[in-house]
This record gives sequence, structure tokens and C-alpha cells, in this order.
Amino acid sequence: MKKRTIIVSALAASALVLLFSSLTFKKKNVDVVKPFDQRKYLGKWYEIARLDYSWEKNLNNVTATYSLREDGKIKVDNKGYNVKKEKWEESVGKAAPVADPAEGRLKVSFFGPFYAGYNVVAIDDAYTYALVAGENTKYLWILSRKKTIPENVKEAYLKKAQSLGYDTAALIWVTHNKD
Repeated sequence: MKKRTIIVSALAASALVLLFSSLTFKKKNVDVVKPFDQRKYLGKWYEIARLDYSWEKNLNNVTATYSLREDGKIKVDNKGYNVKKEKWEESVGKAAPVADPAEGRLKVSFFGPFYAGYNVVAIDDAYTYALVAGENTKYLWILSRKKTIPENVKEAYLKKAQSLGYDTAALIWVTHNKD
């Protein structure tokens, strides 16, 4: 009986986490790219800058590669070189549109049923540079198809991020010196 209570409690807690986390994807205070072409977004991106957080601590040479899975979701393959451990690390997850696939609002998961918001808030017409905001102001990424980004794009994305309430002075500028 005690084991059953623990299982039911765990399932209820998981359901609540999913409910509350799914609500955060629908925040209307962050305008996302519309129209958004998921297929054009696929491929390899270099992380130019990020707000640091535990999963990417001490990583440089960070890339994210997006590919289409057979089930229609997106495979997310993040790689980076841990400068403290002196080794490559990789994390593979999945992403899917929150609602409208023509909108740059995705949910991403690296841990089973738990998703986080991934909002493409700026992208150029050629899908070469992107500004991605998390579901709150703790997560922000500047991405590029190349290891560098032009100064005018950098400045525009920093200005956009600041207007959304992000502390751009706290950004980590990622080094790309390994292949």
C-alpha cells in the first residue's frame, strides 16, 4: 500500500510539473518569429553567446545540430568541449512546436517528459543567425551557422535581448577553437 501511494504521488507530481511547465510555453510577452520555417532551421548552429547555466558550465566550442526525426519531432544534438574536464560532452534531446509549426515557439526536452520553452525571437531571412530566448530571462542564446557573427547582427540581437529584459552584460561569449 505504501509503495502504491508513493507511485501515485510521483505521478501526480509529474503531472503538475508538466501542466505548469507547458503553461510557460504560451507566454505572450515574448514575440517569436512568424512565419518560422522549421526545415530551414534544421542543421548545425554554433553557439556564439549564452547566459551561463549548470548544463553548459565550463563548455566552449558549443554546437547544436537539429535534424528531423521519423516521428516528425526534431532531434537536438548539443555538443561542447568541457575545459575543466578536458573532454567533449554531448546531450541529445528532442523538440517540437508548442502549437503552430509556423511559429518559432518550441518545447525542448533532454529528460523524458520534462520540457522547457525555446523561443526563436529573431532570425535573418537566410536562417544564418538566430536569437533564442528561454521561457524566462535566465536562458538566452545567440546562434550562427558560422563560428563568428557580424558586429551589426550582434548589436541588433543584444538590443533585442535587452528590450526583452535580458542581462546581456552576463552573456558568456563562446570560444570556437576546436573541431
